[in-house]
Amino acid sequence: MNGTLQIREHLLTELETGVRTGASLIRLIRPEDWAYRPQDNMRSLVELVHHFIQITASDLIIMQEKGEAEVGQVENRLSGNQDIEQLEKTLWSNFEAYKAYITSLSEEDFLNRSTKAFYAEHGHLQVQWQIETLTHVFHHRSQLYNYLKQQGHELNFFMLYA
Repeated sequence: MNGTLQIREHLLTELETGVRTGASLIRLIRPEDWAYRPQDNMRSLVELVHHFIQITASDLIIMQEKGEAEVGQVENRLSGNQDIEQLEKTLWSNFEAYKAYITSLSEEDFLNRSTKAFYAEHGHLQVQWQIETLTHVFHHRSQLYNYLKQQGHELNFFMLYA
C-alpha cells in the first residue's frame, strides 16, 4: 500500500477510535441526563448526541454536494430518539457508510477531487473533507465527555483512547 492510502487508513482508524469511544460515552447516559443543557445558548445532551451520531452521515452527504434540505433531513432523522441501543447502531451504520465512500475513492480522487458544500464559496479536496470529519467527531466527543462529567459521571481521560 502506498503512502497516501496508508494515511487514509490511519485517518479512518482514528475516526473509528472517536466513534467507538463516543459510543462508550453514550452508553453511560442515564434517562435523567438527556435534558441537560449547560447554558441556554448550547445544545442539550440529547441534541449533542444526535449531532455526534449524524456527523459521518451529514459530512458524507455534504462532501457529495447534497443540498441544505437533504443535510437537514439527515441531521433531524433522530429527533425524539433516546434509545441508546438504536442510537449506537445508527452511529456505527453511519461510520461504515462513510468509510465505504472514503475507501472507494481512487488515490487520484482522494487527493485531487474537490467538492463544494452548499454553504461554502470554495470546494475542498476529499482528503481535506476526511480531516474535517475527523476533527468534527473529536470536537463533539469532547463536548459529550464534558457534559457527562458535569452531570457527575465518573470519567477518566484514558477511556477516550480505550
